[in-house]
Amino acid sequence: MPTNRKAKAAENEVAGSFDGAHRHVIYERLMNAISEHRLQPGTKLAEDRLAAIFSVSRTTVRSVLQQLAHELVVTIVPNRGAFVASPTVEEARELFEARRQIELPIIEKVCRCATKKDIARLRAHVAQEDEARKRDDRRTTVRLSGEFHVMLAQVSGNRFIERTMRGLQMLTCLTILLYNAPTAQACLHDEHARLIDAVEAGNIKLAQKIMDEHLEHIEATLRLHDPEEENDDLEAILVHGL
Repeated sequence: MPTNRKAKAAENEVAGSFDGAHRHVIYERLMNAISEHRLQPGTKLAEDRLAAIFSVSRTTVRSVLQQLAHELVVTIVPNRGAFVASPTVEEARELFEARRQIELPIIEKVCRCATKKDIARLRAHVAQEDEARKRDDRRTTVRLSGEFHVMLAQVSGNRFIERTMRGLQMLTCLTILLYNAPTAQACLHDEHARLIDAVEAGNIKLAQKIMDEHLEHIEATLRLHDPEEENDDLEAILVHGL
């Protein structure tokens, strides 16, 4: 009997590891699709469809969707299912406020603790961004630009901040897709490189200034109008314009 229990425990451990690997793959695939704007805000993520795509159980899919919901990247509506989040105008403004409160302290810590290896990794990542821009590969550029901010959180050495930053970055991708002009750039081509220069020099004030301006630029490209303003414009066009 003890042998059977040990065998069963070993079997459960293997099954758990296997299921965990599947959850990781599904999570990463969904996150990448969102960051590259291949999954649109409001897209329904049907459990049975995802289970068939990844050849896993609905239970496995459900656990991934619940994790994404916890990170606010997915919205779960009772009796309707899971949907890719669609941030409201108010949520978009709160998002950038949150990013400023989190990323400026991150930059301070990165300036203090970044190693030569960290700087090299950041520069290599920016080089990939530049190559994607040269190829006019917008999806890859958007994804890499977002990942740069997550990498900074990684360099800071705090796993909880890194996880929070990744969720905020995913929400930023969705916000840009909802409220940005199709041809607008989320990140200017030299902003990340200038930020690395300031970090390498250990210039905290300059690095924080560049980051603050960087976030302001991204937010400025968004058309964050209140619904009431849009309704007034519509009324002016359809009624008063006659």
